[in-house]
Amino acid sequence: MDSSEYGLLIPSKVFLTEGVGVARRKLTSFEFALREAGIERCNLVRVSSIFPPHCELIEKEEGVRLIRPGAVTFCVVAEIATDEPGRLIAASIGLARPKDATRYGYLSEYEGYGQTAEQAGAIAEDLAAGMLASTMGLEFEDAGWDDRRSQLEIRGQLYRTMNITAAAAGDPDGRWTTAVAAAVFVGHRGS
Repeated sequence: MDSSEYGLLIPSKVFLTEGVGVARRKLTSFEFALREAGIERCNLVRVSSIFPPHCELIEKEEGVRLIRPGAVTFCVVAEIATDEPGRLIAASIGLARPKDATRYGYLSEYEGYGQTAEQAGAIAEDLAAGMLASTMGLEFEDAGWDDRRSQLEIRGQLYRTMNITAAAAGDPDGRWTTAVAAAVFVGHRGS
């Protein structure tokens, strides 16, 4: 009996997306952010942070084409909202992805106030890289980090890092502003 008979699903593809929504009600602003991200028609199920082995990172446009209305869709989501005029918000997903496709990587979600997209994205990447390094018994500072190439070397294995971030300033009229970033899994296979 293979493990697919146990109901295990391993995503074969993932895409990164982000969006910002503004509305009078908080839930509506969240919906608008999901619309901008292209994932509003899914039933989102939040999962934790593992980037599966053999998972292909695809473009948002391709990923959105693969989802169907009403589909139960697994994703790692960062979400933040404010109704304070001018307050900076940022939601970011960081990714530390192995160059060796047989290894797994990490996704991280980060939400912050008073930060730019660049600042939040850097924190999200650091979180993903730090979690990955910790699985190998290392502190992130002990890993070899090449900021110029967003490349991390841990015990001879190379990993690339990246992020997707939605950032916004709170609506000047005090309406709810929501920022969402997500890593959306598609194309599941049994394993």
